[in-house]
Amino acid sequence: MNKINQLFSENKDRKLLSLYFCAGAPTLDGTAQVIKTLERRGIDMIEVGIPFSDPMADGPVIQDAATKALKNGMTLPLLFTQLAAIKNEVSIPLVLMGYLNPIMQMGFDTFFKACQESGVSGVIIPDLPFKDYLEEVKPLADHYDVRVIMLITPETSEERIRFIDDNTDGFIYMVSSAAITGAQKSFDEAKQEYFRRINSLNLRHPRMIGFGISNRQTLQAAQQNAAGAIIGSKFVTLLDEEQDADRALDRLMDALGN
Repeated sequence: MNKINQLFSENKDRKLLSLYFCAGAPTLDGTAQVIKTLERRGIDMIEVGIPFSDPMADGPVIQDAATKALKNGMTLPLLFTQLAAIKNEVSIPLVLMGYLNPIMQMGFDTFFKACQESGVSGVIIPDLPFKDYLEEVKPLADHYDVRVIMLITPETSEERIRFIDDNTDGFIYMVSSAAITGAQKSFDEAKQEYFRRINSLNLRHPRMIGFGISNRQTLQAAQQNAAGAIIGSKFVTLLDEEQDADRALDRLMDALGN
């Protein structure tokens, strides 16, 4: 069974926590150590960012991390090499999050084959058109047993949400707002209403809420309305400041009240 499916099937009564960081930042050779540290500390799933020069959905924190990673020399082939080296040491799901351009340069078949060979369970490609996903990407991803995770936002129509629910696997990434990534102090009533609206749809797949989660209030709101939460910018900031995943995670857990 794909590790993502296994994670959700075995933890239906427990709220999950996934963390994002950008491969190659803060150091080129630190990606494997960050992953192993997060697993050792009990994180359920990890999103590994593929650095790109024009990350349109990301705020300044993740943009800065991507810029540093590219300057450090991180590339997609190098990332796959680093992940393959620890494939047998990592048991939690790894999800690559990146934009279409570098993936297309590699080629979809080569990319998904490399995902399988390096232990990657899923991918998130924010700028992948759904039509292209269905016609070109899904058959390859299915062949290599890699889940393609789709995002929904407050602006996504019910018809499209149900279409995504019917044509994807793993989980649905529920973006807390239509804005770019970045920490928020709280989720306002409009976001809470959005969470309630999606809950009322009774979708087949579990959802993880991301974008803006940085403290106890936002974490609890996400956990109350989904299978768990995804934290990106807050952890990326702390990792850059501490240059050490253990210390960054200590500070994150303090901020989350854990």
